[in-house]
Order: sequence, then structure tokens, then C-alpha cells
Amino acid sequence: MLNVDNLIIDYSTGFLGKKSRVLKGVNFSVNDGEIFGFIGPNGAGKTTTFKSILGFITQVSGSISIFGKSNSDVELKSKIGYLPESPYFYDYLTGNELLQYMAKLHGVEQPILSKRIEDLLHKVGMSHAKDVQLRKYSKGMLQRIGIAQALVNDPDFLILDEPMSGLDPRGRREIHELILEQKKRGKTILLSSHILSDIESLCDRVGVIINGVVVKTGILADLFREIKTDYEMLLNCDKQTLLNNIDSNTVSIDERAGFLILRFDESDKSHLLKLLLDLNAEIVSMYPLRKSLEGLFIEESEKTNNY
Repeated sequence: MLNVDNLIIDYSTGFLGKKSRVLKGVNFSVNDGEIFGFIGPNGAGKTTTFKSILGFITQVSGSISIFGKSNSDVELKSKIGYLPESPYFYDYLTGNELLQYMAKLHGVEQPILSKRIEDLLHKVGMSHAKDVQLRKYSKGMLQRIGIAQALVNDPDFLILDEPMSGLDPRGRREIHELILEQKKRGKTILLSSHILSDIESLCDRVGVIINGVVVKTGILADLFREIKTDYEMLLNCDKQTLLNNIDSNTVSIDERAGFLILRFDESDKSHLLKLLLDLNAEIVSMYPLRKSLEGLFIEESEKTNNY
């Protein structure tokens, strides 16, 4: 569906227009019918990558293809839906008028136009405010109507930049279900979010971009196997004795409910177990902490200086 090959983007900065390299050879692909999550810290290049895919920014070098065609092909636009990170709409329009306007730009005509807008307003929970001007919408309401406009042309490829931004828990759940519904309909979705739990629950594959370079891509289950496993142990032992015998730089010690809590990674497990047995410490429990996208994100972010 999408292939981004060695994408390099420069921005002009300052009064003299000095070039600053934002994307430094971005490579990734999105398969037909999948949800691909694009994550990274602020300023890593996520939004710039999305704008490049859409043709809003001209690359220094590299190529982008969608549906096997260059992203510069104007005909592709009718098959793409886009929600910007910070959407701005003509605020004198009502929600209904905005969707009418966007649908007509895409060439959607009667008799399906009215029915499609009615359905979208219902799906994003905005039927009650369809005749209210956008200037009176809250952040969450603007986000909902923004998602509706991204779907108004029934696109085959959706690009959603922070779709959960500004939504309350109920809104997040509703949009979560709407995104999964689009996947069931065979749509391909590329999305970014700082809410990593949403990425975990929605996405088939993820890409991690750090400082303008995509450093990881893959199926979540495979990526999780690469993360070192941390363990938490609950035990009864004299704290001072423990402190005198372990390396506090690699093992953290805390207290909770009268027990000592140790946290350590896989490389310390064997040595620590032997030490605790020698100290006659009572091990109440030990379990691996859940591998998560947050762990992967933090691990890769800590390597930022290497890119």
C-alpha cells in the first residue's frame, strides 16, 4: 500500500534560511489492510513524514509510492483520508457544512452524500452538534469532526496524526472502535499516537522513528522479544544485610506493605537468586514485568545519541 524509501527532508531555519535535516533517510512500508503505528518522541519527524507522504513537503531525495504509484499522482488523493495533528477548519461553518464542503471537494455526489454524512456524524457522536458552528466546538468535538472529514470520501488509505488527541475516555473508546471497523472493511491505516496503549491495542505493526531515522519496524510480538525482561521480587530479608551484598546500581530496592521489593533485569537474575539463597532470604514471589511498547519506546529513545 505504502512504501517510503530513503526519504530525506530539509527545512530552512533562521533569517538566512540555513538548512536543517529533519528526516535522514526514512525507510518503512505499510501493507495492504493493516494498521501501522508510527511512534517517536516529540520532534522525531512523524508529522513531517506524514506531510511528505501526502505531498505537502518536497523531499531532498528518496521516493514515496502509494498503491504502487508515485505520491505525486493527483488521482491518488481521492483514495486517501487525512487527519492532521492540529486540524484547522473554517470556524464559521457548522459540522454538517464542513462535511458537505469536504465531500464535494472529493467529488462525492448526491444521492449518497447526505446519507454518508449522516452516518459519519452518528459514528463520531456529533449528530447533536451538526448545526453548531465549529468555533463553538470543544477540542474533543473538533477532533471528532476531523475524523469524520477524513472518512467522508470513504478512503482506502487513512493517515491519522494523533487521532485520540483531546478525546475523553468515552471518545477514545468510540474512535478506537471506529478505526477497527475501518480495518474490518479492508482499509489500510497509518497512525501516530503518544498514547502507546492505543497503539498496542490497535496496530498490527509499528515503526519507531528517533531523530529523523526509523530505527525499528515490525510486528509487536517480535519487537517485544527484543526488549530485556525486568523482574519484580517480593521478599522478607533484613534491608541493611541486603544493601551490603548487592549492587544498588543494577538492582533497585523499595519497601511496600512490610516487604522488600527488588527490581532487576534478566542479566542479574541467576546471580541474585544465588545470593538471596546464601542470605537465607525468604522469596515470597517473583514475576516478569509485562513487556510493553512503552518499554520499547524508552529503550530506543535512550539510544538517540547514536543516530
